[in-house]
Amino acid sequence: MRVRIYQRGRGRKPEVGFTLLELIIATTILSILTLMALPLARLTIQREKEKELRRALWEMRDAIDKYKDAADRGAFQIKADSGGYPPDLETLVKGVEAQGGKKLRFLRSVHIDPMTKSKEWGLRSMRDDPDSDSWGGQSVFDVYTKSEGTGLDGTKYKDW
Repeated sequence: MRVRIYQRGRGRKPEVGFTLLELIIATTILSILTLMALPLARLTIQREKEKELRRALWEMRDAIDKYKDAADRGAFQIKADSGGYPPDLETLVKGVEAQGGKKLRFLRSVHIDPMTKSKEWGLRSMRDDPDSDSWGGQSVFDVYTKSEGTGLDGTKYKDW
């Protein structure tokens, strides 16, 4: 015995594709997922910049400390009123002539501030107030960013 199966629309090809409603729903879901991912991406970028800022500040402050230690040991001549600190950041890069004709360098290059995208850093000397935003022009005791932004921890970047 033979069974015949009848199909509707016999001889027509089945239609392939999405309906307009399916496309709208898929687009809406994709948009919602994208909007949820954007704040996370921004947070990740800010966290990475903050990490770079901390590293740059640490390296430059470490170079200032090494310069001070070498000056205190008498490895090279310093100005009497400098307190053993470098006159500027470029001195850390260019180096100083040590006794015996060797050149001592303390920093490969002045870092680019990741917040301001500039090599211009705020400087403080021993005579400046800790909260001062202007450098008196004496030797460099500390560096800070000139960014007015606030970190993820709620503190101002220039206070780091």
